[in-house]
Amino acid sequence: MDILPTPGFAATDLMVEMRGICKTFPGVVANDQVDLEVPQGSVHAILGENGAGKSTLMHILSGLYRPTAGNIWVEGTLQHFSAPLDAIKAGIGMVHQHFMLAETLTVAENVVLGDRNLGFRFAPARVRDTVAALARKTGMDVDPDAYIWQLSVGEQQRVEIIKMLYRGARVLILDEPTAVLAPQERTQLFRQIRHMASVGHTILFISHKLDEVMALADMVTVMRAGKAVATTLTQDTSQAELVRMMVGRPVLFDFDRTKTQIGDVCLRLEDLQVRNERGALAVKGVSLEVRAGEILGIAGVAGNGQRELAEAITGLRSATQGMVQVAGQDLTQGHPREIIDAGVAHVPPDRQRTGSAPSLSLIQNLALKEYRTAQPGQFISRSQQAQRAADLLKRYEVVAASPELPARLLSGGNLQKLILARELSAPIRVLIASSPTRGLDIGAIESVQKTLLAQKRLGLAILLISEDLDEVLALSDRIAVMYEGKLQGPLHAAGIDMDAVGLMMAGANRQEA
Repeated sequence: MDILPTPGFAATDLMVEMRGICKTFPGVVANDQVDLEVPQGSVHAILGENGAGKSTLMHILSGLYRPTAGNIWVEGTLQHFSAPLDAIKAGIGMVHQHFMLAETLTVAENVVLGDRNLGFRFAPARVRDTVAALARKTGMDVDPDAYIWQLSVGEQQRVEIIKMLYRGARVLILDEPTAVLAPQERTQLFRQIRHMASVGHTILFISHKLDEVMALADMVTVMRAGKAVATTLTQDTSQAELVRMMVGRPVLFDFDRTKTQIGDVCLRLEDLQVRNERGALAVKGVSLEVRAGEILGIAGVAGNGQRELAEAITGLRSATQGMVQVAGQDLTQGHPREIIDAGVAHVPPDRQRTGSAPSLSLIQNLALKEYRTAQPGQFISRSQQAQRAADLLKRYEVVAASPELPARLLSGGNLQKLILARELSAPIRVLIASSPTRGLDIGAIESVQKTLLAQKRLGLAILLISEDLDEVLALSDRIAVMYEGKLQGPLHAAGIDMDAVGLMMAGANRQEA
């Protein structure tokens, strides 16, 4: 595989070199003879569909996995990593998508947590000054005395990055770094990444957002089916070409946005208040209406009450005040089964834990809402269930070797399509779709979004809750923003100002935005 040099970097300035990397799991080849070269001070993106092997490759580089075959060099020195600590000693640190911070400790305390060189006695003031100096040097503006629970998601991410830099990381691996950020936080992160690269740090990042790759990366490596199929300069490629390399075909988000006939109110919330697990008010007086044939999108950074709102609507959490109505029926404290019977379907944000039964077969997962329809003493026809499952798998293009497979063996995209197939196969009026494309590759995103729009055209009322502002803007007829449990809007999506929505996601009120 030919590796093109990044502009401004000589071929001898390699920071990371991986050759012939293979990684096998029982029955799966995750990485197959992968080569990767990353120049010092560059920003290098790793693209690929779910299951393409990009995360496995980065886990090998960060010491989480040991390769079955192949070698790694860091600054020309051959390395053998048995654990993440070995990788950190070699100057490589990984910031995962889900942060690992102690909320009751300060920023400075989190940064030095686990540093065995400090000993039992150390000067807190000196530690604080060291962390503050490191934050200034790298452009990571964060208060070292602030507690983690006081910080925004973007600030917490900076703390994770500072932790790696404090431990001497010269290579930073960022896993989907913008997944939980508002647009303004994303822009700030990009500036910080470019600043770190300008002072000599090397950045590798995994992302499925092509616009981010084109805007931020010097180079991009595309992976498909465990192989690195191409490495190129971003200035020499295009989004369409990257998609073609990722999925082996063109992917066109040519959604049919023909206006549909808006019908009656199917879902109405009035002054809804909901508490979280800690007893704090997570949803604060939310009122909204969703009509047949429309998608109402709720944008917001994770942790602002969206999960509690969806759970209150679907009966998974009790509301402390207000009302939930479905087609005029009061279901405020309704049992989940009662809400299902009223025609409410739910695509939860966690596909594995709440969206499916991972150990059950695809046939059983598709029948989870059908068992209760059998009359007492009536046998459930196994053959009819199998035929129904085969029909749904074909209709929703779920790729699986057999309907008898456990759901846990499906890729993220196929599992999400399986959940949609189950939820949409019953007579429903309302669909609550929470982060329906989170973590999916671009081909699966296209499929899921087209399915939602098709259901809208059939007259379904859809409440779309997503942290992906681009998705909300692409699909919604009206858009509201949720911040600290309160709802602003909704606004008509036509001609909406994306920057204004981003400001509202960050806490600005509607008039200020």
